[in-house]
Amino acid sequence: MRTLLLWDIDGTLLNSSGAGVEALRLALHHVFAIDGSLQGIEFAGRTDRWIMRQIFTRFEVPATEANLQRLTARYAALLPQTLSERRVELLPGIPAILEEARSRGDVALGLLTGNLRCGAEAKLRSRDLWRFFPFGAFGDDSEDRNLLGPHALHRAHQHCGVNFAPQSIWVIGDTPHDVGCARACGARALAVATGQHKHDALRASRPDAFLPDCGDSRAFWGIIESGGANPVS
Repeated sequence: MRTLLLWDIDGTLLNSSGAGVEALRLALHHVFAIDGSLQGIEFAGRTDRWIMRQIFTRFEVPATEANLQRLTARYAALLPQTLSERRVELLPGIPAILEEARSRGDVALGLLTGNLRCGAEAKLRSRDLWRFFPFGAFGDDSEDRNLLGPHALHRAHQHCGVNFAPQSIWVIGDTPHDVGCARACGARALAVATGQHKHDALRASRPDAFLPDCGDSRAFWGIIESGGANPVS
């Protein structure tokens, strides 16, 4: 294997139609008897634990480790229910690209996501994608998105037995935070405009390459194989 693709989940692989936000809202009610809007809290590109701290700040809940664990446990229990109640959509081209990556033999697939591991697994299992990702870095590893890269690279080395060269590592995501995360670990960044951030915002974060979506697998693999065939200026 010579190429490592590290994928974000929400807005990149799939759209869960707000199932995660709803599970958090319900968990907040069940654990702390708080019914309030989460509107205005930044979710896209952030880690789940970072988001939980923002929720605690808004509602004046002490951000202790015990409280984080209580909210996390209830969130994990509720997420499969909210996923089953909402339409979870795979984003364009994703199944084909993942199948192609697995069949090539020279590409390793991993996750680099702000989701807690339990949340990542629930979301991906809901559309049979979990099987593609034998390792990854998750929101459990750090609240700071930019500190997740080394965890992903360490697990990639453990799983594959390969020290991937920086120029052969791609972080694929839909937010400027994903681009920043790639920069923080020396990887290349492929931005896709399938989430809340569109072309102008993604271009401003200066990824190595940009796609409107992954629907054109030839364009996707052309970027990966060339090291950034359509850089964003």
